[in-house]
Amino acid sequence: MTKMADNASSVEIVEGCRLPVLRKNQEHEDEWPLAEILSVKEVSSRKLYYVHYIDFNKRLDEWVTGDRLDMKKLQFPKKEAKTPTKNGLPGSRPSSPEREVRKSLDLNVQSATAPSRGKTLPTPKRKVEAVPMATQVPPAPPVPSLPSSTEASQASVFPAVREPSTFKSREDHEPISLLTTNGNARRLIPSQPGRKRKANCGGADEMIKVLQYNNPQSASVFLPPPEDSQDSSDGIPSAPRMTGSLVSDRSHDDIVTRMKNIECIELGRHRLKPWYFSPYPQELTTLPILYLCEFCLKYLKSLKCLQRHLTKCNLRHPPGNEIYRKGTISFFEIDGRKNKTYSQNLCLLAKCFLDHKTLYYDTDPFLFYVMTEYDSKGFHIVGYFSKEKESTEDYNVACILTLPPYQRRGYGKLLIEFSYELSKVEGKTGTPEKPLSDLGLLSYRSYWSQTILEILMDLKPDNGERPQITINEISEITSVKKEDVISTLQYLNLINYYKGQYILTLSEDIVDGHERAMQKRHLRIDPKCLHFTPKDWSKRGKW
Repeated sequence: MTKMADNASSVEIVEGCRLPVLRKNQEHEDEWPLAEILSVKEVSSRKLYYVHYIDFNKRLDEWVTGDRLDMKKLQFPKKEAKTPTKNGLPGSRPSSPEREVRKSLDLNVQSATAPSRGKTLPTPKRKVEAVPMATQVPPAPPVPSLPSSTEASQASVFPAVREPSTFKSREDHEPISLLTTNGNARRLIPSQPGRKRKANCGGADEMIKVLQYNNPQSASVFLPPPEDSQDSSDGIPSAPRMTGSLVSDRSHDDIVTRMKNIECIELGRHRLKPWYFSPYPQELTTLPILYLCEFCLKYLKSLKCLQRHLTKCNLRHPPGNEIYRKGTISFFEIDGRKNKTYSQNLCLLAKCFLDHKTLYYDTDPFLFYVMTEYDSKGFHIVGYFSKEKESTEDYNVACILTLPPYQRRGYGKLLIEFSYELSKVEGKTGTPEKPLSDLGLLSYRSYWSQTILEILMDLKPDNGERPQITINEISEITSVKKEDVISTLQYLNLINYYKGQYILTLSEDIVDGHERAMQKRHLRIDPKCLHFTPKDWSKRGKW
């Protein structure tokens, strides 16, 4: 280690260098992942290096000393090539891929027809294959097919281009027949009142072909191919919106926003170590601890300032209306226009733990739903989610966060379940705004899986007939958007295409795993405790 420290002092390490850095993994074993140096500073005549571990989440970024650097494998940053213009001169932005393709084709034609006269035309380095997938039209499959497992695993974040083309023409009319583990069956489901339906589901008298399995322990769901759907949304969708209400534009990332700027936050009885950058005022970033009032979320620079503030702050719960209470759990609805300061402070705190979302000080178009836990001192914030007052893309969540002290205790699923309960009251289906964070994706996949399996396993026999259910009906019961229902079935590897039918097979392992998971899920939303009246924001001149 001393030799490495000596090497670090003899060779000047600059920003952009890459080299292995010593860190402890989850098993507390030493490992040397490749890392990039983002910043260098000197504290008490000792150099510190801020490193980002390549292919690791940014929340693991940290300041390290020179003795943790492996100087033998040091890689210096390459000089960036100047961006060419149409004439090959520096200073202008690069042309689009489509223009590059046309240019390369024109150059190939010219080189093939015109003889060389002492000058050679510069050939673009970009290959023809570099056209982005969004500009290519996929060929129509000869038979009904499903997206691959890779596409299925990513479908909830970035839906596959051909996913709607394979399902949208079928899903609205495809009944599902279910053979449960005990051989019983029945026809589902009376549609819920006040629910808007986009298309009619399969008729009750539609003939269903059922394959008999030798193993009576497995349950299967069958979707026979119907006639063409009249759904108006059966075209190829555009790519998911990357500049949504709170989605950050990663093209503007700079070295400042890539580095954590807050060392520690004290919120009530908890001390939180931020994961990411948050745009708190510059003078607060040098403090060892940033103090927050846990009721109004105002930030203060010292414990004495916090104590003085608490004598004046009358809040003991978030501002806004309490729309849900059961036991010690409450939810408050906060209007981003009426409670702007609280909403902005909430966004600043949330940005410390959300990397993929940016902060807008214009919180007027948003509603914030804050989950709290009650004790004798007041209502303590556990987590929150925000949603647009008017969403053109059926988003029912913009940002969602459970604070670190309350993670891995079921509160994340409770927030997700509450967001769908609001959608049920509104008579809509909803989906979270994309892209989801890694932890958010895990929580949503788990919630979708448990919710859909709960419906399929609750089907009962009816006059000896096998039960039928459509994708549309699952979506209406749960308020989960149809695309998320389909991607979840694909992610669980339940759906197959066999002899002209879509088949869902629920094995004993899936059933047992689901029952074990539901036994651990103690926190649930009780719709009877929800007191919520949706507003029609489109009819309001101002939010």
